[in-house]
Amino acid sequence: MTEPIYGGQAVVEALKNENVRHVFGLIGSATMEVFDGLYEANSIQFIGVHDERTGTHMADGYARASGGPGVIIAGQNGPGATNLLTGLAQASAAYSPVVAIAGALSSGHVYRDAFQEVDQHAALSPVTKSSVTVPSVGRIPELFQAGFRTALTPRRGPVLLNLPRDVQSAKAVFPEPPAPETYRVQFAPAAPAEAVAQAAQMLLDAERPVIVAGGGIKNGGGAAQAIALAEMLDAPIAMSPGHGDAIPFGHPLNAGQMGPRGNPVASRLVNEADVILALGTRLGFNSTFYSYDNINRDAAIIQVEIEPTEIGRHFPVSMGIWADAATVADQLAEAVRSAAAVREASQWTAQFQAERRAFLARRDAEAVMDEAPIQPSGLFRAFRRVLPRDAAIVLDAGTMTLQATDALEYWEPPCLFTPLDFGLVGFSFACGLGVKAAQPDRPVVSFAGDGGFGMQVSELSTAVDAGLNTVSIVMNNGCWGAEKAYQRDFFGERYIGADVSSPPFDELARLYGAVGYRVERLSEVEDAIAAALDADAPAVVDIKVDPDALYSFRRDSFAHRM
Repeated sequence: MTEPIYGGQAVVEALKNENVRHVFGLIGSATMEVFDGLYEANSIQFIGVHDERTGTHMADGYARASGGPGVIIAGQNGPGATNLLTGLAQASAAYSPVVAIAGALSSGHVYRDAFQEVDQHAALSPVTKSSVTVPSVGRIPELFQAGFRTALTPRRGPVLLNLPRDVQSAKAVFPEPPAPETYRVQFAPAAPAEAVAQAAQMLLDAERPVIVAGGGIKNGGGAAQAIALAEMLDAPIAMSPGHGDAIPFGHPLNAGQMGPRGNPVASRLVNEADVILALGTRLGFNSTFYSYDNINRDAAIIQVEIEPTEIGRHFPVSMGIWADAATVADQLAEAVRSAAAVREASQWTAQFQAERRAFLARRDAEAVMDEAPIQPSGLFRAFRRVLPRDAAIVLDAGTMTLQATDALEYWEPPCLFTPLDFGLVGFSFACGLGVKAAQPDRPVVSFAGDGGFGMQVSELSTAVDAGLNTVSIVMNNGCWGAEKAYQRDFFGERYIGADVSSPPFDELARLYGAVGYRVERLSEVEDAIAAALDADAPAVVDIKVDPDALYSFRRDSFAHRM
């Protein structure tokens, strides 16, 4: 470039150089130069949101679904930037490469108690991989390159770029930027040959091997590699909670999600295995509660992780391999293929497959099919029948998510998007909009309770304005279900703050310009979902669910009340 341009225009040029195609954001006076630059950026679609928090969830969903960065702009410094915090904390828990751009005070106003002044760097540093304030206009290309590189380098995660007003309004001449491939990681790290050979022999010698596939397989696109290895070993694959789509549902070695939030078949496998291959999983809280109640104390654990500090962090390992999970799965498959003695089909796997078939049959047979009040088990059976196999499914937190664990089926990974260990209520609808922006031809179905959906409902206008036609299923039980269950079971039914009052969400959807459906009987569910999937508009399906269909999940937390 030979002519000087404003800093705000330089930001847009940096986004173009990173091949950014969508930007979510809330306009504000602190970033007017950036928004003016976006006006003529025909290659970038700007999606205006109603809240910076939910906009960050959209960028998070976009990043997870696309495999690239998700970009959110907080147009206002101060409150606009601090509204990012929850969304960035959620993205951090999911290792999602969200790049947040926040307007900031003019440099000369810092430390003067200026209007909307807050230390954005200090506030958001704990929930980002990097938080940087751009000090001068000439540093914009360099620091944007560094921000995107940091977000996308394993383990991935969110970054924050603060842009002072005077930096945006200054002018400079910028050189032609380098191509992203010249400063990004191009190849995933592999394991040393000696480690691969040793791990392969441990797996071949095992009597009861199990593979636990986590986010490292799912996010790394490693389903084919994990399956190839499992088939050679005739070993079942259990998945860490929230990553039940690491391999397709229909594969005969798919055991589903394991651990305290998982199903009994997968959980038994991990409790009884003699060798556990942990592929791209921390074996963390949601998988194990950090307890040998959920993993065999005597098992030899081979843990493959891209983040070295996670290896052996919660459980001692027999072998720790610092490498990319999908790459190591491929290496192990080759080593097993080349071994002199390939492991034969085992009674261990045959027993698991019989148990898995029985579990799936029992799941349907025991579903309560009462017309009203609608029970969750019958509702999820209806969902299984009507949801298309190519659907992306987005879950909220709370009672609804606990009821949904392995009650839905995930056929085309990656297709399950959840709050994971952050446990955030008020996530799914907004995240689903980001997933839809990344994969416009895919059906996107978001599940939430009435409380969680109410937190995000203003983004219905974003969905309508941007043509993001997702289906939002509201399991409406009129309460904060998990907490009400604890008050019922451990606090003598002393209910306070447990009940939720909401408008009819189907009617509210229509007021926003979306379509809405109300369901009060189980026989109405499938037709309503089918109509919502066929609608040429965002759709909300408000389903009245039995308010007494609650259960206490974290009973360990209230053992002192028993």
